[in-house]
Amino acid sequence: MTVTDPITAPSSDQPLLGLVSGFIIELRNAGLPVSLTENLDAMEAVTHIPIEDREAFKYALGATLVKNHSHWRAFEVVFEVYFSLRGPEYEIVDGAASGDPSDDEDATMPGEGQAQGGGGGGMSALTPEQLAEMLFRALMNGDEAMLRALARQAVMRFAGMEPGRPVGGTYYLYRTLRNLELDEMLDRLMEAARADAPANLTQLEERLERDEFSDRLDRLKLEIEAEIRRRLVADRGVEAMARTLRKPLPEDVDFMHASREEMVNLKKAIYPLTRKLAVRLARKRRHGRKGPLDFRNTMRHSLSYGGVPAEPKFKFPRPAKPEIMVVADISGSVAAFARFTLHLVYALSGQFSKVRSFVFIDGLDEVTGFFEGVEDIGHAVHRVNMEADVVWVDGHSDYGHAFGVFWERYGKDVGPKTTVLILGDARNNYHASQSWILKELQHRSRKVFWLNPEPKAYWDTGDSIVGEYGTWCDGVHEVRNLRQLEGFVENLV
Repeated sequence: MTVTDPITAPSSDQPLLGLVSGFIIELRNAGLPVSLTENLDAMEAVTHIPIEDREAFKYALGATLVKNHSHWRAFEVVFEVYFSLRGPEYEIVDGAASGDPSDDEDATMPGEGQAQGGGGGGMSALTPEQLAEMLFRALMNGDEAMLRALARQAVMRFAGMEPGRPVGGTYYLYRTLRNLELDEMLDRLMEAARADAPANLTQLEERLERDEFSDRLDRLKLEIEAEIRRRLVADRGVEAMARTLRKPLPEDVDFMHASREEMVNLKKAIYPLTRKLAVRLARKRRHGRKGPLDFRNTMRHSLSYGGVPAEPKFKFPRPAKPEIMVVADISGSVAAFARFTLHLVYALSGQFSKVRSFVFIDGLDEVTGFFEGVEDIGHAVHRVNMEADVVWVDGHSDYGHAFGVFWERYGKDVGPKTTVLILGDARNNYHASQSWILKELQHRSRKVFWLNPEPKAYWDTGDSIVGEYGTWCDGVHEVRNLRQLEGFVENLV
């Protein structure tokens, strides 16, 4: 195996530009906004990049096709599928591997001939102990070429991959890493580093050595993962693997089913989103619509046209900023949705004349004070989850009782300039709905909107009574992700 394999198209019948075209189609399917102009820019860029320089090729495509940093991970996944490092043994013909990846199993590794006494034996002749020792030496020396070759050999030996077998790459990765027994490798590397050091390692040197070895182990795992992915692509085809590995962009992640990693990415995406929305809403407020004809200004400007009113002038009104009241269910799985909505609303508080927030489960509490004078909105949202008094009896959602408390304590504060946002899935655990309260709120307020994080197909099933509440709302919206939340807030003002 050579040190650097060139990027090759899956088959000789499919030229590189055709592969790039399929790659761009998959990016769009993954949610990345790739325009026709950017498509043409990418096609032009790859004609000036040496194909054997994989990094340059990757970043040339990234520079022309990716506009948002949060989309970079999705771009990398699709790139790794479409432009894997493949040699001739991985070539695909009609979606299947044309050769057996194990054909080169006996290929001699760098320095292997010397290690075997000049006999030129292949890696298949090595025992597991000898393979582990080679891996240890490669990690100690930071030998990238040897690590790449050993990763390939480990996959061939331990993954147990079979053509056409409907098994995900995670299973093959687990089997390979389990057989390599890398858990003890870091301790062994540290012991060797201490033994080779001329003097006792200081605390800082220990930490630097450990970080370096951890980084090398992580690179080995990435090489193993990449090797498994290459073989799956060779077996199943790029389109099938792209669909399998496709992950939603941060703005398309479902609030109620986000993993821990996706939640972290959502938190990162909320800040640029608020900046973009704030600028957009401010511009919309200034130039959103024309007011009545300004007769005097029109006649004044008509003098330059000989008294002909060729350019009508209008009065641009200054619409009053709405007052927002947010009433959010923070129970169970809808809590994440409430957190992000509160975060977004308060980040845009400059676009509203006043923002008040209330949270509930079966009891209700006002938490407006948690957000006053706070620079880090995330910290305020955390305090809401920890300190708000929202449990009345058993801590199970009771919308009817929560609405009753809201009406009794704060109903008089709702006026014709108030927009009420209710956040929740309307799953009331079969308690009394008290929907008449929403009817009264609608009569008093400017608008009442209900934002539901559940798919519409789940509405009014089981204990969901969103349809009954929706009768007295000016709009009931499905808001399952940041993209839908952005669309709603943008049209709120």
